[in-house]
Amino acid sequence: MKYESPSKSSDPLNRIDASEHDFAKKGLVVVYDSLQECPYLDGKVARMPLEYPKRRVSPDDLDRLLRLGYRRAGTMLYRTQCPDCNECIATRVDVRQFRLTRSMKRILNRSDRELEVAWGRVQIDAERLRLFNGHRAARQLSQRGPADLADYHEFLVATCVETAELTFRLGGKLIGISIVDLGRDSLNAVYTHFDPVFGRYCIGTLAVLKQIQWAIETERTYVYLGLFVAENRHLNYKERFRPQQRLLDGVWQTVAEANGPDAD
Repeated sequence: MKYESPSKSSDPLNRIDASEHDFAKKGLVVVYDSLQECPYLDGKVARMPLEYPKRRVSPDDLDRLLRLGYRRAGTMLYRTQCPDCNECIATRVDVRQFRLTRSMKRILNRSDRELEVAWGRVQIDAERLRLFNGHRAARQLSQRGPADLADYHEFLVATCVETAELTFRLGGKLIGISIVDLGRDSLNAVYTHFDPVFGRYCIGTLAVLKQIQWAIETERTYVYLGLFVAENRHLNYKERFRPQQRLLDGVWQTVAEANGPDAD
């Protein structure tokens, strides 16, 4: 993998300074910190301290935390601090530089012709829970069995930031949902789940493309895609959104070359 030198970037936010780390230390309190089995790579030990914000996180606060590599789960925030592994890499797209591939254009065109796509407030109901459980079962993402409404609320509805829901419907039937946090200058892709029966619509990719479109329309700069893990098939799809930046040694570095063909 090749990266551009940070000195080549014109974006002053590429390098994280000490004041941003101080902000996180003052604004968050650690509520859980223990070694655990890695949820992304077999045989690895993970450390992902859960931190609780001392006050509701403003859009500007969220931008700062995302720059530091934080992710959100419910009302908590975390970032990887694993003892012997650095395979989880925070990833973002600068929408000013992003370029659609041919396959992405086909996905958007199919969506525009056949799907109803809408932004709204985050909701919880039986329809959404069925979609969530069906997605996780098909992709073997849960080892605890189906979630209930309380689980869904804790994971996707409860939040400490401004959050929106992006829905995808076919003939009125809900086939996909993406949960997205709203920063002042960024969007944070929290979680996307969809009905695998409708795989031809490539909802995972489509959700990111719609977030990039909305970021451009609302004059935001970044869409944060979460963690890229090259050896995890559920997380390495983020490779296809280029150019992209990855947080390495405290510097957001641009991936200089794409790996592989333009695929769906």
